[in-house]
Amino acid sequence: MKDFFYGIQDFFVNVAFAPLDAIRELQDSSWVAANLLNFVFIIIVSVAFTYWCVQLNKFDKDEHHNIHG
Repeated sequence: MKDFFYGIQDFFVNVAFAPLDAIRELQDSSWVAANLLNFVFIIIVSVAFTYWCVQLNKFDKDEHHNIHG
């Protein structure tokens, strides 16, 4: 049973978090390159939020959604 948990530890330390270790090493040479992934996520979330707000406004202006007449 102990080997099972060591296997999980080995997977996360050596495989799953390897890209994050590479980004941490990259941070010393280029802050922008290290944070590029964050910038991409911020842009995606901003576009999705804007789209959602536009759709909410369209739905709010539509009078067919009111079930009470």
